[in-house]
Amino acid sequence: MAGDWPQGYGLLPLGTVTSTMEEGRARRAELSGPTWITAERQTAGRGRRGRAWANPEGNFAGTLVIPNVSTPEAAALRSFVAAVALDEAFVTLTGRSEAFALKWPNDVLLNGGKCAGILLESLTDQGRITGVMIGIGVNLASAPTPDVLEAGAVPPVALSGEFGLAVTPEDFLEALAPAFAKWDAQFVSYGFAPIRQAWLARAARLGQQVTARLPNDEITGTFRTVDEEGRLVLSTSKGERCIAAGDVFF
Repeated sequence: MAGDWPQGYGLLPLGTVTSTMEEGRARRAELSGPTWITAERQTAGRGRRGRAWANPEGNFAGTLVIPNVSTPEAAALRSFVAAVALDEAFVTLTGRSEAFALKWPNDVLLNGGKCAGILLESLTDQGRITGVMIGIGVNLASAPTPDVLEAGAVPPVALSGEFGLAVTPEDFLEALAPAFAKWDAQFVSYGFAPIRQAWLARAARLGQQVTARLPNDEITGTFRTVDEEGRLVLSTSKGERCIAAGDVFF
């Protein structure tokens, strides 16, 4: 890795694995500090709600394991840290800030299509949170062909297809790792406020109508903001709704 690799962060590059999240869980006892685990290929990558995440050759698949995270809030809000870091990495590599946007709760959009996804899982010991894993998948070389897209879901796109850029997973991590370290240091020092501000400045469809699908409900309203707890705030005909978890559709 280049000299910009962040101090205090480890790197464990692997070949073929079931998933980098599974590797992180299995190796947690070996890791004394935050560590990036990457893989050339995943055979059973997954996204939110157990959905399969395809990882064609040349795309980025990695998990950042952060030990010593002790509260659910500190774990959950790391998804926003990862999102603004991903945005910064994309802009560093392309110089095209206007092409990217952040979709609540865990996606990065490129020209309106899904280019990257984030998955968070807590590490626990006897019921206590002891760390967090941040799984990140990025379509660099190619976009997987979706078998079935839900109505309103954004289609996948790839960096190479949109810009004609050949960015390797190693190149991408060299941009992403220092960006994450910078934003996470702000989060640790100053709390969620600067991360929230940065995320909202990059938010997709802010001020526009969106639909949030919950397990047993569907809420349509104007995307007003993300609150201090990371919840999606919608203005609806029945008043303001604050949504902690769900899927957003345009």
